[in-house]
Amino acid sequence: MLTDLYVFGDSPLHRIRPGVKILALVLVCTLLFILEGWPMVSLGGALVALCFALSGLRVRHVVAALRPALWILLAIFLVQTYLTDILFASFVVFRFAVLILAATVVTATTRTSEMVDGILAGLRFAPSWVPKNQIALGVSLCLRFIPLVLSVFQDVRQAQRARGLDRNMIALLVPLVVRTLKTADEVAQAIHARSFD
Repeated sequence: MLTDLYVFGDSPLHRIRPGVKILALVLVCTLLFILEGWPMVSLGGALVALCFALSGLRVRHVVAALRPALWILLAIFLVQTYLTDILFASFVVFRFAVLILAATVVTATTRTSEMVDGILAGLRFAPSWVPKNQIALGVSLCLRFIPLVLSVFQDVRQAQRARGLDRNMIALLVPLVVRTLKTADEVAQAIHARSFD
């Protein structure tokens, strides 16, 4: 069964319409890239921290959101430190962390079905040639596959750790890719069987 990123709650953020949350996320992310500088990114970080507090999300949700991206953030930090300086590298990494956490707030306070409905509502004014249902389905599948891949990775890592292969990247990645592709194929067959265009 594909899991969900939603965290149950009855906070003000949980009750906001999905379309409003998606629009706010796009606006915040755009502003963080257009208006560069520590004041703007600090304001964005404070806003995200406030949203976490209002929605009742815990520190473990922050850790769970940032853990998969830690190696990427570390690589960005090292490259930026080499190319520029440590202050700019810290700014770039902090901005990416704020973006990730802002997206986490939206996905943790919005059910997948609500997210799809919000996207469909936002696409209602799109031209007729835009595949609205396919876009909504694609977003839904992406949101559901993210926790699935993380769950499969944890299972594979525990199995390979029992075999003493937890530091062997090939032993970790091959089963992960095979199981993910197998699940994707099963989902594709299910969609095809239901005659979804």
